[in-house]
Amino acid sequence: MRHLERSKGPLSRSRMLMMTSAFALMAVSAAVTAPAYADEAAAKKWIDSEFQPSTLSKDDQMKEMEWFIKAAAPFKGMEINVVSETLTVHEYESRTLAKAFEEITGIKVKHDIIQEGDVVEKIQTQMQSGKNVYDGWINDSDFIGTHFRYGQAVDLTDWMKGDGKDVTDPMLDVDDFIGKSFTTAPNGHLYQLPDQQFANLYWFRYDWFTNPEYKAKFKAKYGYDLGVPVNWSAYEDIADFFTNDIKEINGVKVYGHMDYGKKDPSLGWRFTDAWLSMAGNGDKGLPNGLPVDEWGIRMEGCRPVGSSVERGGDVNGPAAVYSIVKYLDWLKKYAPPQAQGMTFSEAGPVPAQGNIAQQIFWYTAFTADMVKPGLSVMNADGTPKWRMAPSPHGAYWKEGMKLGYQDVGSATLLKSTPADRRKAAWLYLQFIVSKTVSLKKSHVGLTFIRESDIWDKSFTERAPKLGGLIEFYRSPARVQWTPTGNNVPDYPKLAQLWWQNIGDAASGAKTPQQAMDSLAAAQDSVLERLEKSGVQGACGPKLNKKETAEYWFNKSAKDGNIAPQRKLANEKPKGETIDYDTLIKSWPASPPKRASAN
Repeated sequence: MRHLERSKGPLSRSRMLMMTSAFALMAVSAAVTAPAYADEAAAKKWIDSEFQPSTLSKDDQMKEMEWFIKAAAPFKGMEINVVSETLTVHEYESRTLAKAFEEITGIKVKHDIIQEGDVVEKIQTQMQSGKNVYDGWINDSDFIGTHFRYGQAVDLTDWMKGDGKDVTDPMLDVDDFIGKSFTTAPNGHLYQLPDQQFANLYWFRYDWFTNPEYKAKFKAKYGYDLGVPVNWSAYEDIADFFTNDIKEINGVKVYGHMDYGKKDPSLGWRFTDAWLSMAGNGDKGLPNGLPVDEWGIRMEGCRPVGSSVERGGDVNGPAAVYSIVKYLDWLKKYAPPQAQGMTFSEAGPVPAQGNIAQQIFWYTAFTADMVKPGLSVMNADGTPKWRMAPSPHGAYWKEGMKLGYQDVGSATLLKSTPADRRKAAWLYLQFIVSKTVSLKKSHVGLTFIRESDIWDKSFTERAPKLGGLIEFYRSPARVQWTPTGNNVPDYPKLAQLWWQNIGDAASGAKTPQQAMDSLAAAQDSVLERLEKSGVQGACGPKLNKKETAEYWFNKSAKDGNIAPQRKLANEKPKGETIDYDTLIKSWPASPPKRASAN
């Protein structure tokens, strides 16, 4: 989740990803400037000229467009307002798909692209005031806990069967969306429809890791093979090896790790984007741990009951503190010295410069930037010298836990939007994720929403030049990468606490334990205020009374749960790695069978 940076401040993560995308020009050049009209001729023109490749035949694409034309007829001539954050895929929607929608349906769309902090601010304004700011929203699924509790977002499950049935695409295959579980509330209902998603994964220099000389030296020193790290111990060994043993490659100083550490809003998502779960914080469960999630928040039923260990949470427990200790140790010991003073946007381009061996926390939305011809990390034949792979886990992690973060921008409707404008917006939001246009020019910015997209032949052909991106999204490991979930009752209020408190640990003002104690207290304070207000009703927070840590350690064990965990005697077990090519071959080469379908 990228949040809480205003347009006059530093670059947000979203804006950085948009600016660095090699496919940004594709979105601009694809726009068509023909006058608006709503008929089948317009649909055919767009199908032939823009909506290729597609997972549908042109005949089926035309059938879907004919439905949109008919469903949009009552709203022809209306102008609606939609907003999303600054990502390349949304730039494409705004500049190209909005124009296509207007020509095909006769509904004009003003699709604003703004920084995510501004999206957050504006959606809060509409929720709190009841005044219609936008007719349709594309905001992160990290808001799922917020949306279903405040009762301001439209329950899409009910909407599609009820008031919105006449404007719900019969070809809308909700079960094909790989982010469906991320946008489903505890009541089992869908509140948001995924429009784009990308993960943070492990990134490494494949050419260096397969170098026979380096492999021999590493094996001699550590007793196991140089490869993709399975656990944090191996990641640390590899970071030390390249920083202090290899030291230089072709006369250039190299580092075994890259990160950033400036006390800045961007430091917050460095941790809320599932860093604690990678360490082993929280409980088992997908998409999020239950009863304790990766934010350290315990939930009983649908009610958050605390985030501090003394209330049964885990944000200041041993696993969480360990995650901060490792973050700081690696940043100081194995990353370039300037990394400690960098923000996300400043640190993002560094691996492409060619002197970083690996990065444990790397967003796949950087893929487009990493495959530019001429980069030192690219081969002459257009294949990358690097690969991405599943992230390693920390010492506290157990099988069955989530292992990383998935960013999922999702279509959202608010009840405060007038019914006719809401219906018109819903048509547009479905249009930009429809089967007809779902590949979006083979995915501008390389984000995915559908299982059927991922297995399309166009991506099979492109896979060798994308460094493992396609293989990961086709792998069974993908389900362990998930967004913020239902345990977080008010994302905007809670998210801003993270960078402020963890920033104190990064700056040295507090120890990791002190910083996480402060964060836990701050989160519980917000939960307490929400409880007293009663604004979130039966699923709002209701804090547990304070108990000793030992009480909760014993209760977790008795109940068969994990969080909070006691401190481990050994937080650095033996390193474990796996050969990248062996890992890839172990994954399926064909689509999984559908468990259900609409």
